[in-house]
Parts: sequence; structure tokens; C-alpha cells
Amino acid sequence: MFDIIAVDISGRHVEKGGYFMVCAAVSFSVSPYHIDKTQQANIRYFTSSTAPELIDVVKMVEKTVEGLNPRAMIVMEAGDMFNRPQWLVASMFSRGFKYQESLSERRAVEVAHHISVSARRLLKMKGAIDLQSDAEDTLNEKSDSGTKV
Repeated sequence: MFDIIAVDISGRHVEKGGYFMVCAAVSFSVSPYHIDKTQQANIRYFTSSTAPELIDVVKMVEKTVEGLNPRAMIVMEAGDMFNRPQWLVASMFSRGFKYQESLSERRAVEVAHHISVSARRLLKMKGAIDLQSDAEDTLNEKSDSGTKV
């Protein structure tokens, strides 16, 4: 059994003149084929008037995984990191990083995806954000971190 943090970002597309992205990070204990235990989840949302670049995505992920198991490896889909080589992306993080490989890692990223999509839909439904803000071209972040699962 080993610990991972599965991460997914939803909303990396322009909508009403801006970007509203939700990042979900979920801490798991996994074996190669199964998720053994779900430990904790963090959810943060970010807004921007410009499309996120690779370094922006790294910053979003770093902020979202704060407070989760510091020994756990961050696991994501390659597409979330613009399909850049794993060695390049891993060098940008302050902790271990890899692309999903095993069945349990794929399942964990899928869970993180469902959380990020659902949280984004809920926040939009509740009017928690204004996509046409006068914010600068930096990523603005809001948090609902530390949510126990």
C-alpha cells in the first residue's frame, strides 16, 4: 500500500470572457489495483482572464495539495499538464509527481475528476463567482480546503 494525491482541474476553457477553474486534490492509500482508503480532499477554485499556462497549473495544484500528506506522490493525467514530458513537469513541483499508471491511480484520478466537475457545477449554480470580474491577469484563488471525506 502507498499514498498518492490524485488531482484534477475542471474548467480550463474560456467561458463568458474568463476562466473559472476548480482543482480537486484527493489523498488516497492505494495498492496497484485498488483504492484502499480515501483520506482527505481539498477543493480550490481559481479565476483568470487569460488561459492558464503550465506554470499556472503547477501553482494551482501546489496550492490545492497544501495540507495533504506531504509524503504522498501527486498523480495526474498527462492532458492536465499539456502532455508535457513527466520529467519536465516533475521538476516544477516541490514534492513527488507522476502521471497515472496503475489501475488504482486511474480510479483515483477519476474520483478527483468527479469532485472537480461537481464542485464547479455547484459553484456556478449557486452564483459563487462572477466570470466577468475586473480582476488582473493573475490567477485569483478561493478555497474550501481541508474538507474531510
